[in-house]
Amino acid sequence: MSIRKSAVAGQFYPADPKEISSMFEHYNQILDTHLLDKTILEKKPRAIIVPHAGYVYSAFTANIAFRLLQNTDAKRIVVIGPSHRVYLRGTSISDFDEYETPFGMIHIDKNLVHELREKFELDFAPDAHHEHSTEVQMPFVKKYDKEALAVELVYGDENPAKLAKVIEYLLDDPQTVIVISTDLSHYYDINKANKLDHICLEAVENLDIDMLNQGCEACGKIGIEAMLIAAKAKLLKPVLLDYRTSADASKDKSQVVGYMSAAFI
Repeated sequence: MSIRKSAVAGQFYPADPKEISSMFEHYNQILDTHLLDKTILEKKPRAIIVPHAGYVYSAFTANIAFRLLQNTDAKRIVVIGPSHRVYLRGTSISDFDEYETPFGMIHIDKNLVHELREKFELDFAPDAHHEHSTEVQMPFVKKYDKEALAVELVYGDENPAKLAKVIEYLLDDPQTVIVISTDLSHYYDINKANKLDHICLEAVENLDIDMLNQGCEACGKIGIEAMLIAAKAKLLKPVLLDYRTSADASKDKSQVVGYMSAAFI
């Protein structure tokens, strides 16, 4: 049995499951106490967009979206993220058997993996899957939908329209939820970061692909564009959930990274 071993546990997120659980519980207490529109917590998303930085910076933003998974009937979660470590032409699909997390193993939906490999001619590049953009999502998946199967897609130089076809196909199954992983702008001062990031936010909120390509500097912009194409095709409505920058945690406004989460209903 092949296992996708954790590559960034203890770096991007705690290796101790109790520590992760405490973080999530703290974030949920904040939501339950301070969120003005509690109806957001009742949404049932078909897809979400979440960040992938270290938990101390971005997990609050991601947690809002993943908490909504509890409202769905998802039997499988497909996590899609950009490759940071290796150059990749196209998209690689993980063909391991299990995915290691601090909360235990997630079983990979091998039947769906083989179906997607054949239908969309996807390769399996093992080196591409030692990838933090997808790995940091897996503890959330296991915590909020512990019985769900997972599929992991990592893309590099990919055509958003091609990736959108994969997403549209997956969304044909009402028991499948898509997770799009991306951070926003990187290492600008807070004012410029806010300006650039709000291009991304407005593009997502309006399913506006033209706007997305007029200044959004998300590292996972290909995944966002693919999701917007698929959302338009499937008549999904975007709901912005949270936006913040690394300055909220670090207090350093000179070089920040932006984070957003959104749900598609």
